[in-house]
Amino acid sequence: MNIREALATVPREAFIPDEIFVPGGNGWLVPLRRSEHPDRWREHVAADEAVVTRTGFDPDVPPELRDASTGRGVEATSSSSAPFIMARLLEALELEPGLRVLEIGTGTGYNAAVLACLLGSENVVSVEIDPVAAARAREATRAAGYPVQVIDGDGERGHPPGAPYDRVIVTASARAVSRAWLEQTREGGTVLVPWAPTFHPDWPLCRVTVGPGATGEGRFLGPSPFMPLRGRRVRPRAMDEAEERWKKAGRPDCTRYGLTVTAEGQRVWLDSPDNVIA
Repeated sequence: MNIREALATVPREAFIPDEIFVPGGNGWLVPLRRSEHPDRWREHVAADEAVVTRTGFDPDVPPELRDASTGRGVEATSSSSAPFIMARLLEALELEPGLRVLEIGTGTGYNAAVLACLLGSENVVSVEIDPVAAARAREATRAAGYPVQVIDGDGERGHPPGAPYDRVIVTASARAVSRAWLEQTREGGTVLVPWAPTFHPDWPLCRVTVGPGATGEGRFLGPSPFMPLRGRRVRPRAMDEAEERWKKAGRPDCTRYGLTVTAEGQRVWLDSPDNVIA
């Protein structure tokens, strides 16, 4: 079975909660409940787009301006990724039968279930920092027939009891590759990380091959926008400054960038590891 077939086999609808969040007339996120608007709910779930499943208040919006009833100040904290983005990441993993995968960020559990469809539930471990989301995902994957192991915890620490893994896939944007992900991956394995816009505005996907001693090196692939890991949000000003530096560099394509990770730290480079930019 290939990735497209797995996406078609695992029903996305089974993993989306009754209440989702959509832009209201003012642009803020407001709830849309399946019980109240079943046709609109199904339309959003069937679309090849992200579906927001959990929200919180934007910390940059002053408390006195926040209003849950109108959605003012509300931002997405968890979502079901657009299927075409899921496919892009899964293809980049270069999966083979029998590989063990650690997923960082379970979300709804849909991506974990697709991985289980491809590799077997026994070969998939997923870590979710939000205990409510983890409980829902655990129930949804079991009900759908893909009982992967869903762990409540901080994904940046990985899950040592299940190591070593052949692949690590991160389903939230990061600003660095966690040492734990490298340490828990077999030498020659792959760590796949959507990157926050700290040097390029396309939110590029980074594919790192793990080397000896939990080192790693890889290249950035195409755009792959994801919500940030908990507590790893990039402030708008920092994103604007990064984009200005990118423009001054001649707007290079994200595929020209690479990453090297050693025990001393990590380096983002352009064209060659000798040309470090961050």
